Amino acid sequence: MAGLNDKQRRFVEEYLVDLNATQAAIRAGYSEKTASEQGARLLVNVKVADAISEAQSRRSKRTQITQDRVLQEFAKIGFSDIRSLFTEGGNLRSLSDLDADAAAALSSVEVVTKNLGDGEVEYVHKIKLWDKVGSLTQIGRHLGMFVDKTEVRTVKKIEDMTDEELKGLLGESD
Repeated sequence: MAGLNDKQRRFVEEYLVDLNATQAAIRAGYSEKTASEQGARLLVNVKVADAISEAQSRRSKRTQITQDRVLQEFAKIGFSDIRSLFTEGGNLRSLSDLDADAAAALSSVEVVTKNLGDGEVEYVHKIKLWDKVGSLTQIGRHLGMFVDKTEVRTVKKIEDMTDEELKGLLGESD
Protein backbone atom coordinates (compact mmCIF):
# COMPACT_ATOMS: atom_id res chain seq x y z
CA MET A 1 0.00 0.00 0.00
CA ALA A 2 2.84 2.27 -0.87
CA GLY A 3 1.89 5.78 -1.82
CA LEU A 4 -1.19 5.91 0.41
CA ASN A 5 -1.61 8.10 3.46
CA ASP A 6 -2.70 6.58 6.79
CA LYS A 7 -6.41 7.32 6.26
CA GLN A 8 -6.35 5.80 2.80
CA ARG A 9 -4.59 2.66 4.11
CA ARG A 10 -7.19 2.37 6.86
CA PHE A 11 -9.97 2.85 4.28
CA VAL A 12 -8.60 -0.05 2.21
CA GLU A 13 -8.52 -2.31 5.30
CA GLU A 14 -12.02 -1.29 6.34
CA TYR A 15 -13.45 -1.58 2.82
CA LEU A 16 -12.43 -5.24 2.71
CA VAL A 17 -14.59 -5.95 5.77
CA ASP A 18 -17.97 -5.38 4.11
CA LEU A 19 -17.28 -3.70 0.74
CA ASN A 20 -19.26 -0.67 1.93
CA ALA A 21 -17.34 2.47 0.95
CA THR A 22 -19.39 4.84 3.14
CA GLN A 23 -18.97 2.76 6.29
CA ALA A 24 -15.31 2.11 5.50
CA ALA A 25 -14.73 5.86 5.19
CA ILE A 26 -16.38 6.48 8.56
CA ARG A 27 -14.36 3.73 10.24
CA ALA A 28 -11.20 5.10 8.62
CA GLY A 29 -11.78 8.47 10.26
CA TYR A 30 -13.48 10.52 7.56
CA SER A 31 -16.39 12.75 8.54
CA GLU A 32 -19.80 11.04 8.69
CA LYS A 33 -21.28 14.01 6.82
CA THR A 34 -19.05 13.50 3.80
CA ALA A 35 -18.36 9.76 4.14
CA SER A 36 -20.45 8.81 1.12
CA GLU A 37 -18.63 11.25 -1.15
CA GLN A 38 -15.24 10.42 0.36
CA GLY A 39 -15.87 6.69 -0.09
CA ALA A 40 -16.86 7.15 -3.74
CA ARG A 41 -13.83 9.39 -4.34
CA LEU A 42 -11.49 6.89 -2.70
CA LEU A 43 -12.81 4.00 -4.80
CA VAL A 44 -11.93 5.80 -8.03
CA ASN A 45 -8.51 6.88 -6.76
CA VAL A 46 -6.10 4.71 -8.78
CA LYS A 47 -3.71 4.04 -5.89
CA VAL A 48 -6.55 3.11 -3.52
CA ALA A 49 -8.27 0.92 -6.15
CA ASP A 50 -4.96 -0.87 -6.82
CA ALA A 51 -4.42 -1.41 -3.08
CA ILE A 52 -7.94 -2.86 -2.73
CA SER A 53 -7.42 -5.15 -5.71
CA GLU A 54 -4.06 -6.31 -4.40
CA ALA A 55 -5.46 -6.96 -0.91
CA GLN A 56 -8.40 -8.92 -2.34
CA SER A 57 -6.02 -11.00 -4.43
CA ARG A 58 -3.86 -11.78 -1.36
CA ARG A 59 -6.98 -12.74 0.59
CA SER A 60 -8.18 -15.04 -2.21
CA LYS A 61 -4.82 -16.82 -2.27
CA ARG A 62 -4.75 -17.10 1.50
CA THR A 63 -8.32 -18.43 1.87
CA GLN A 64 -8.40 -20.36 -1.41
CA ILE A 65 -11.73 -18.66 -2.14
CA THR A 66 -11.75 -17.63 -5.76
CA GLN A 67 -14.39 -16.52 -8.22
CA ASP A 68 -14.07 -19.89 -9.95
CA ARG A 69 -14.68 -21.80 -6.74
CA VAL A 70 -17.73 -19.69 -5.84
CA LEU A 71 -19.10 -20.11 -9.37
CA GLN A 72 -18.58 -23.88 -9.17
CA GLU A 73 -20.62 -23.99 -5.94
CA PHE A 74 -23.40 -21.93 -7.55
CA ALA A 75 -23.34 -24.37 -10.48
CA LYS A 76 -23.73 -27.38 -8.16
CA ILE A 77 -26.88 -25.82 -6.75
CA GLY A 78 -28.21 -24.28 -9.96
CA PHE A 79 -27.83 -27.41 -12.06
CA SER A 80 -28.68 -29.92 -9.33
CA ASP A 81 -31.13 -32.74 -10.06
CA ILE A 82 -33.35 -33.84 -7.17
CA ARG A 83 -33.41 -37.38 -8.57
CA SER A 84 -29.78 -37.82 -7.50
CA LEU A 85 -30.95 -37.79 -3.87
CA PHE A 86 -33.08 -40.92 -4.27
CA THR A 87 -32.51 -44.60 -4.96
CA GLU A 88 -34.16 -46.42 -7.89
CA GLY A 89 -36.85 -47.52 -5.42
CA GLY A 90 -37.65 -43.92 -4.46
CA ASN A 91 -36.03 -43.92 -1.02
CA LEU A 92 -33.79 -41.12 0.14
CA ARG A 93 -30.12 -42.09 -0.17
CA SER A 94 -28.05 -42.00 2.99
CA LEU A 95 -25.83 -38.93 3.23
CA SER A 96 -22.71 -41.07 2.83
CA ASP A 97 -24.03 -42.33 -0.52
CA LEU A 98 -24.51 -38.86 -2.02
CA ASP A 99 -21.93 -37.56 -4.47
CA ALA A 100 -20.36 -34.14 -3.79
CA ASP A 101 -22.68 -32.27 -6.19
CA ALA A 102 -25.86 -33.74 -4.67
CA ALA A 103 -24.62 -33.09 -1.12
CA ALA A 104 -23.77 -29.47 -2.02
CA ALA A 105 -27.33 -28.87 -3.29
CA LEU A 106 -28.89 -30.25 -0.09
CA SER A 107 -29.70 -27.60 2.49
CA SER A 108 -31.21 -29.78 5.21
CA VAL A 109 -32.71 -33.16 6.04
CA GLU A 110 -35.27 -33.57 8.80
CA VAL A 111 -36.35 -37.01 9.97
CA VAL A 112 -39.74 -37.19 11.66
CA THR A 113 -40.57 -40.36 13.54
CA LYS A 114 -44.22 -41.45 13.67
CA ASN A 115 -45.26 -44.11 16.14
CA LEU A 116 -47.89 -46.25 14.36
CA GLY A 117 -48.60 -48.43 17.40
CA ASP A 118 -47.84 -52.11 17.99
CA GLY A 119 -44.13 -51.23 17.92
CA GLU A 120 -44.29 -50.02 14.35
CA VAL A 121 -42.47 -46.82 13.51
CA GLU A 122 -42.61 -44.80 10.31
CA TYR A 123 -39.87 -42.40 9.32
CA VAL A 124 -40.72 -39.37 7.22
CA HIS A 125 -37.79 -37.57 5.60
CA LYS A 126 -38.21 -33.90 4.81
CA ILE A 127 -35.55 -32.50 2.53
CA LYS A 128 -34.79 -28.96 1.54
CA LEU A 129 -32.53 -27.87 -1.30
CA TRP A 130 -30.67 -24.60 -1.62
CA ASP A 131 -32.27 -21.88 -3.78
CA LYS A 132 -31.82 -23.03 -7.37
CA VAL A 133 -33.22 -19.85 -8.96
CA GLY A 134 -30.98 -17.67 -6.78
CA SER A 135 -27.91 -19.65 -7.84
CA LEU A 136 -28.84 -19.50 -11.51
CA THR A 137 -29.45 -15.75 -11.17
CA GLN A 138 -25.99 -15.26 -9.68
CA ILE A 139 -24.45 -17.34 -12.49
CA GLY A 140 -26.36 -15.28 -15.06
CA ARG A 141 -25.12 -12.04 -13.51
CA HIS A 142 -21.57 -13.34 -13.57
CA LEU A 143 -21.97 -14.14 -17.27
CA GLY A 144 -23.43 -10.69 -17.97
CA MET A 145 -26.83 -12.06 -18.95
CA PHE A 146 -28.73 -9.53 -16.86
CA VAL A 147 -28.31 -5.78 -16.71
CA ASP A 148 -29.08 -4.21 -13.36
CA LYS A 149 -30.84 -0.89 -13.76
CA THR A 150 -28.86 1.89 -12.14
CA GLU A 151 -30.31 5.28 -11.39
CA VAL A 152 -27.97 8.24 -11.55
CA ARG A 153 -29.04 11.51 -10.01
CA THR A 154 -27.15 14.78 -10.04
CA VAL A 155 -27.20 16.35 -6.63
CA LYS A 156 -25.40 19.53 -7.53
CA LYS A 157 -24.00 20.95 -10.72
CA ILE A 158 -20.27 21.57 -10.80
CA GLU A 159 -20.76 25.23 -11.58
CA ASP A 160 -22.86 25.58 -8.41
CA MET A 161 -20.18 24.06 -6.15
CA THR A 162 -17.93 26.01 -3.87
CA ASP A 163 -14.16 25.88 -4.24
CA GLU A 164 -13.99 23.65 -1.16
CA GLU A 165 -16.49 21.16 -2.64
CA LEU A 166 -14.58 21.05 -5.94
CA LYS A 167 -11.31 20.44 -4.11
CA GLY A 168 -13.01 17.60 -2.25
CA LEU A 169 -14.10 15.98 -5.51
CA LEU A 170 -10.61 16.28 -6.90
CA GLY A 171 -9.05 14.78 -3.80
CA GLU A 172 -7.23 17.90 -2.81
CA SER A 173 -8.79 18.10 0.66
CA ASP A 174 -7.55 16.43 3.87
